[in-house]
Amino acid sequence: MPLKVAIQMDPIGPIDITADTTFRIGEEAQARGHSLFYYTPDRLYWNDGRVMARGWPLELRRVVGDHYTLGAEQDVDLGAYDVVWLRQDPPFDMGYITTTHLLEHLAPGTLVLNDPFWVRNFPEKLLVLKFPELIPPTIIARDLATLRAFKAEHGDIILKPLYGNGGAGVFRLEHGDRNLASLHELFLGISREPLIAQKFLPAVERGDKRVILVDGEPIGAINRVPAKGETRSNLHVGGRAERAALTARDIEICKAIGPTLRDHGQMFVGIDVIGDYLTEINVTSPTGLQELERFDEKNLAAHLWERIETRRG
Repeated sequence: MPLKVAIQMDPIGPIDITADTTFRIGEEAQARGHSLFYYTPDRLYWNDGRVMARGWPLELRRVVGDHYTLGAEQDVDLGAYDVVWLRQDPPFDMGYITTTHLLEHLAPGTLVLNDPFWVRNFPEKLLVLKFPELIPPTIIARDLATLRAFKAEHGDIILKPLYGNGGAGVFRLEHGDRNLASLHELFLGISREPLIAQKFLPAVERGDKRVILVDGEPIGAINRVPAKGETRSNLHVGGRAERAALTARDIEICKAIGPTLRDHGQMFVGIDVIGDYLTEINVTSPTGLQELERFDEKNLAAHLWERIETRRG
């Protein structure tokens, strides 16, 4: 049965259709006969008991530079839709959090993916704390003395903002590095949030694996290898995607976290694994689907939509 699907995402014009996961999700939905409606987060609103959005009916096509057509701009009641995708990128700030509060009111009639209540309560760098046996030595703190003690214990560490994304603001502080205080001062001038630090994992030089889970089950993985001289492996800062197989350790990690994701409505999730360690669980707008499909030569977006269609009955 055709579904009415709304997609809350960043502006569609500048996206890279060869890599963008949201585009691929929408493209497959359209191929399956579902109708699409698109709006940006700033056009979501509450009015007289209804969760509304001002946006456009959407048609997608895989033509670079001509990848979408918008219908007439209109206001719609999202409660009349079968599925709403929460797919804008972080920062995970109060603007983002407010959208989760509004979208939460659509349940149970509308399926919001991922479940906005748990997106709000599962920030990617905090959700991993539920699984301390799977993660490297980690500290979340704002106090400089506490961070200094962590660095003194572990020597070579990664320091990053707690609610950042895409590798922004990620620093490696090696043995003998004296920049912790300066970076601490810099971050405190930007936000009131704590920082997260983790013991540096040398295995990252061989890659940072992105494992994609659908409804709590892994469907495949890609390896993201940092560019020469770079610590970060994120693709948009020069990381290189490679084919990767799921190891026994990857499967062990997925079995440990899968029930939590499934039971809390996190349908489409990307986790980051370095060596034997889980480093992040990405629930906001995980990426990597198109790269995985190309390597595995499978229509994994179809598998995702089959799960959603089953959920919708």
